[in-house]
Amino acid sequence: MITIEKGAVVLRRGNETVRVEAWGGGLRVRAVPSGAIPDEPWALDTKVEPEEVEILRGNPVTSIRCGKIRCDILDGHLAFYNEDRLLTQEMWFPWSLRDTARKYKLRLGGEGFEAEVRFEAYDGESLHGMGQYRGCKYELKGERLEMSQRNSQISVPFVISSRGYGLLWNNPAVGHAVFGTNETSFQADSTRKIDYWITADENPMRIIEKYTDVIGHPSPLPESLLGLWQCKLRYRTQDEVLEVAREYKRRGITPNVIVIDYFHWIYQGDWDFDPDFWPDPKAMVDELASMGIRTMVSIWPTFDPRSRNYRDFAERGYLLLADRGLQIDFDFNGYNRVLDSTNPEARRHAYELMKTNYGKYGIDMFWLDEAEPEISVCDYDHYRYWLGSASEVGNIYPRLHSKMVYDGQKEDGVHDILNLVRSAWVGSSRYGALVWSGDVESSFREMKVQVANGINMGLAGIPYWISDTGGFYGGNVNDPVFRELLVRWYQWACYCPVLRMHGDRQPSLGTLTHNTDRGGGFCPSGAPNEIWSYGEDMYEIFVKYLSIREDMKPYIKKTADEAVDTGAPMIRAMFLEFPEDEVCRTLGDQYMFGHDYLVAPVTDYGARERRVYLPAGSWQCTAGGEVTASRGEYVTVPAPLDYMPVFLRV
Repeated sequence: MITIEKGAVVLRRGNETVRVEAWGGGLRVRAVPSGAIPDEPWALDTKVEPEEVEILRGNPVTSIRCGKIRCDILDGHLAFYNEDRLLTQEMWFPWSLRDTARKYKLRLGGEGFEAEVRFEAYDGESLHGMGQYRGCKYELKGERLEMSQRNSQISVPFVISSRGYGLLWNNPAVGHAVFGTNETSFQADSTRKIDYWITADENPMRIIEKYTDVIGHPSPLPESLLGLWQCKLRYRTQDEVLEVAREYKRRGITPNVIVIDYFHWIYQGDWDFDPDFWPDPKAMVDELASMGIRTMVSIWPTFDPRSRNYRDFAERGYLLLADRGLQIDFDFNGYNRVLDSTNPEARRHAYELMKTNYGKYGIDMFWLDEAEPEISVCDYDHYRYWLGSASEVGNIYPRLHSKMVYDGQKEDGVHDILNLVRSAWVGSSRYGALVWSGDVESSFREMKVQVANGINMGLAGIPYWISDTGGFYGGNVNDPVFRELLVRWYQWACYCPVLRMHGDRQPSLGTLTHNTDRGGGFCPSGAPNEIWSYGEDMYEIFVKYLSIREDMKPYIKKTADEAVDTGAPMIRAMFLEFPEDEVCRTLGDQYMFGHDYLVAPVTDYGARERRVYLPAGSWQCTAGGEVTASRGEYVTVPAPLDYMPVFLRV
């Protein structure tokens, strides 16, 4: 049975209800196996008016059109078109298979169920987006992706197809997506509804715009934070931080930010400085501010039972709950429990603690590490949030964790909000989130993956994305391979939203001479990681690229503002700028930095030249010389150690 409502078609077949509704510049599809459809908006919580809507009730086909996308409904089957061109459709099954495109597996005695939607797969279809996956290629066709948040894995379930559509799986449940040769499917382990949104346009940039309109536009990227961020694992004392800042000042360089990493506290959950190693934080922050440097501190959402705030948060019910067994979520330098950032009261209480303990020193930038959150054993059905089980809602955690700080800072009138966060979900960019890729390996192999990940993150709706320059772990400062890797990664980082030095450099410095069994004296620190730490030859390259970065600040800010206006990522897939060029669909090792700059990172050890694809047009190589590509062509350009190939569109 089909009924027509304002802007929607509702289909009832037996106990199942399916609602297809005009939503912004696309169609939202929701379905349940029985009962009423739950109201949770999840990522679609921004109110937008639908584009022009047309509903035609026919026999046997009923159709609903919103803007350029149309859904035809025939015998419970959904097919999506742009005009008369088929974009995608739910899978057809012959009666003999006794199968269906929308599948539900009910849980006995409970409200949640496993759900899956399967779509037809098409030869030659190219798929991109979905966030960041360490073992995944730039082209998603042929991939199976776990939709869950882990350290260095970020699930943002929006995919763009070369067939001219974009699809958002609007569901924070843990599950998986399959982009096979025989089907495309999305599956949730535990949910209360099927919920997805789909849009269409011939121009993929316009798909991004429509997607941004329904999930919310990014917050601005502050111009004051577009220079160098200095960071390492880890500055152990107040004196270390000030010595680094003073040395930068002596060299005539002003980092925009210096970051103080973990265990500047005593126990996880203290969210304050260990006075043994940070005796006067206010004086430190004031001196840094006098040099034009903002201070950022690392906050983990973890609470050690020995910390001074554990009892307060536990008694208020503000911590992640284990459904069975011991209440232990994370094991690192002691057993810990995790802040429940899905609880609005917990978010408010946590932000007030951050403001009390750090704001009094003048600190208003936070590194939201562990924001997946990281749990020691990823058995998601074992944990429960205020919003529901981790299996059902877990993927939304990092977005709400960023929202916690952003909402508090907006209310407090903080200027230039930007917080570093280790994970994201759909819409995270609304909340001052500079997302970084987590603890990745220091290797050329990993750098290749990170370049592709940055492009796919942008396509998934995360325009402000970076990685640890040089990778996080395994980088020995005396290894010539690592030293070359660091140069190449730094050159690439200069053409990313933020330039940030970070990593756990080897050999370790060990613990302090005045060692303690807790806090700052308990954790070791990596080798020095400042731009002068690697010798004069590398220092000259770092300074050269820092100068390039400084000169580009107006352009970078302009590109960031485009992200705010339209959602266009700063790290742009080539096909966003050149949608008619089929080769650009295949390029996961080069990208456009905004509209004008074609960036080709060097990701092979010992490489001194680079093959670059130039779409049709005129290009100015930043090393000198102009190339005109009449039809699009590959060129091989020199890439000495002090240069990464970049072309300017002219």
